[in-house]
Amino acid sequence: MDLFYRIRGEGKPVLVLHGLFGSNDNQGGIARALAPDYKVYGLDLRNHGKSPHTDVMGYDLMAQDVLRMMDKEGIDQAYFVGHSMGGKTSMQLALNYPDRVGKLCVLDIAPVAYDHHHTAIMQGMRAASNEKPSTRKGVIEVLSQYESEPTIQSFLATNWRRDKDGQFDLRLNLDVLEQDYHKIIAGNTGGPYLGETLFIRGSNSNYITSAYKDQILNLFPKATVRTVEGAGHWLHAEKPDMVQRIVKRFLDQ
Repeated sequence: MDLFYRIRGEGKPVLVLHGLFGSNDNQGGIARALAPDYKVYGLDLRNHGKSPHTDVMGYDLMAQDVLRMMDKEGIDQAYFVGHSMGGKTSMQLALNYPDRVGKLCVLDIAPVAYDHHHTAIMQGMRAASNEKPSTRKGVIEVLSQYESEPTIQSFLATNWRRDKDGQFDLRLNLDVLEQDYHKIIAGNTGGPYLGETLFIRGSNSNYITSAYKDQILNLFPKATVRTVEGAGHWLHAEKPDMVQRIVKRFLDQ
């Protein structure tokens, strides 16, 4: 699959991968912060953003998508920054193809299997898709019946865009995200990856806890963990300056 991506800056390549329900637009702050010193590739993963839709998800496949993009651009090795689902995709690529990953920075996700915790959001996205609002405000009105946090409502609503024919519609392949959700919350396998790895967690998030320490170190023996105080799972949006400084310092070392 040929993924959509944007390029900023010049220098050593850095690939930035978004999370579930996101797109490269959601990682724009990190990309802009790195662009003065690196060549930053912001990717839309399969079934998200402007990338093609397909009938299956899964981290081995998604890692191959990214590898194909690297081959297309002539990138032998890159640094990776991945949030949530993008973090798991980055980890899987590092575990499967370690020589292609120079450094790995993972934002608020661990290589473990998680419980289903997006039921209400999935229901809200489905309801908004069925009702076909004509504006983003209309989308948020539907989503608000399922998700109370305004910042999350606004984030989810970015998935509705006008196409080239002027139709306002959902860009996500919601059918496949629902069908293969069990693969999205699955753990990573393979490896280990022996390169430098940094996990950045939000103090208010439970995606990376001490209970996952052994599983992390088994797959990523050189891993270290930094905590961003006062941030949750979307730490790069809640504490952008701090997260950008931590990421850049890690890549620059």
